[in-house]
Amino acid sequence: MRHFKIRNQLVEQFKCLEQQSEARIQLLQDLQEFFRRKAEIQLEYSRSLEKLAERFSSKIRGPRKEQHLLSSVNCWYLVLNQTRRESRDHATLNDIYINNVIVRLAQISEDVIRLFKKSKEIGIQMHEELVKVTNELYTVMKTYHMYHTESISAESKLKEAEKQEEKQFSKSGDLNVNLLRHEDRPQRRSSVRKIEKMKEKRQAKYSENKLKCTKARNDYLLNLTATNAVVAKYYIHDVSDMIDCCDLGYHASLARTLRTYLSAEYNLETSRHEGLDIIENAVDNLDPRSDKHKIMDMYNQVFCPPMRFEFLPHMGDEVCQVSAQQPVQTELLMRYHQLQSRLATLKIENEEVRKTLDATMQTLQDMLTVEDFDVSDAFQHSRSTESVKSVASESYMSKLNIAKRRANQQETEVFYFTMKSRSSVDPLIHGSQ
Repeated sequence: MRHFKIRNQLVEQFKCLEQQSEARIQLLQDLQEFFRRKAEIQLEYSRSLEKLAERFSSKIRGPRKEQHLLSSVNCWYLVLNQTRRESRDHATLNDIYINNVIVRLAQISEDVIRLFKKSKEIGIQMHEELVKVTNELYTVMKTYHMYHTESISAESKLKEAEKQEEKQFSKSGDLNVNLLRHEDRPQRRSSVRKIEKMKEKRQAKYSENKLKCTKARNDYLLNLTATNAVVAKYYIHDVSDMIDCCDLGYHASLARTLRTYLSAEYNLETSRHEGLDIIENAVDNLDPRSDKHKIMDMYNQVFCPPMRFEFLPHMGDEVCQVSAQQPVQTELLMRYHQLQSRLATLKIENEEVRKTLDATMQTLQDMLTVEDFDVSDAFQHSRSTESVKSVASESYMSKLNIAKRRANQQETEVFYFTMKSRSSVDPLIHGSQ
């Protein structure tokens, strides 16, 4: 029967909504466990970063504090500060997960359970009303069927009585009443009256049953229209409203919770980028010339030039200038011409050495400033692990390339310092001896 099918549907609807509610609760529990574990990892990471920064910060305190003036040391300080900043940020992330995100998820779980119970209560009332209406329809239908059956039966009996009456009149027409015996006439009239009375009785019964059937049919049709309207309203509107009651605020609350997570992560990245920008600015300002001057200023007594050598006369000798009197004049002129010739030669040699040193220095600068720091390819998540590894193995930082570059660099350095050492010795003095 259709109303039994509807009743089974109502039961299955509750099962479906309950399964959906349980699935949501399980999802929320998994999210809570995930963020709880993620918070623990963030806290562990925060503590590890703090210990790391403290370990190296303790090494640069005290007598070496003045070195913060150097651009390279400043970069080191900023790296440590960035580490401490990341430590604080990850501790903040732990706090947001524990005291905000997880709390929100727990509240959503409570809301899901509470709203399902309330929706179920409302649904039970709707179901009871629907079952009541369908049961009434079934009862009215049975009444209509019963009266219709009785009406058909009464009609059949009436038709049978009419046939008997017709048959009786047919017999009366065939026999001449005058031919009947006197004693048979009353019996014939009594038989006719009985048939007429039975017909009248059955006619009244038929009319009564037909009226009852008509009323029952009308009642059934009216109930049928009303029941169909109630069923249509339930399946078109009430079921949707009941699901909406279960969903009330679920998606909005979950969206707000996940946006809290996104806000925390984005702000973590913003803070990280701000700190890295400070370090990048310090890296851009790495200045070897400035550091050289700062070191020489810090150790001024060590690097300041000594006083000029003064002529120390011996035992009252007061002559402190070169004497060009004979017989040393000729020797002085000879040495003067030799020095002039040597100076001309040295000027040419020094110019060649300077060009060689400049070219060698430029080669070293090119080696030392090559842009090998971009590792963005390693973070391309669209690639598989194997492809990333293959890219890394063929990259600029592969072991083969590193060994080759370092060998070239050291060879160039040796050549540069060899040339530098030759140019730093004053050949003029040696050549004049």
